[in-house]
Amino acid sequence: MTDPNDIAFDFAEGIAVFRLVGAHTLQAATRRIRDAIAAAHAQRIRKLAVVLVDATGFEVPGLAMRAAMIREWADAAGGVVGVAVACRPEFIDPQRFGVAFATNLGMVANVFETEAEAIEWLHDSV
Repeated sequence: MTDPNDIAFDFAEGIAVFRLVGAHTLQAATRRIRDAIAAAHAQRIRKLAVVLVDATGFEVPGLAMRAAMIREWADAAGGVVGVAVACRPEFIDPQRFGVAFATNLGMVANVFETEAEAIEWLHDSV
C-alpha cells in the first residue's frame, strides 16, 4: 500500500479530490483509488471525490470485479470517508450495483458522470 503521505489531494469547497489520469490497468487503478481512500482516512478527511474521467487503459468491470473493488474501498474508508466517484457513463452500472454493495458494507458512496455532481453530492449528503 502507498504511504498515505504520498497521495496528493486537491480541494474544492472543502472536499478532497483525487484525480486518476492516464493509462492504468483496472487492478492498478483499483489499488490507487484504495490508497487514496486510505490516505483520506489517515488524514481524517471525511469527504473524497475520486475523479476518473481522464483515466484510460482499463475495461468496464463486471459484477465480480465491482464487488472486489468496492470491498477494498470500503475497508479503506473504515466507515469514515464518504466517497463520490466521477467517471465516464459507460462505467456506471444502471442498477448502481457498486453503490448498493458499498452501502451494505457500511460505506457511504455514490457515482456520477461529472466531478461537479460528485462534489455537490458530497457537500449535500455526507
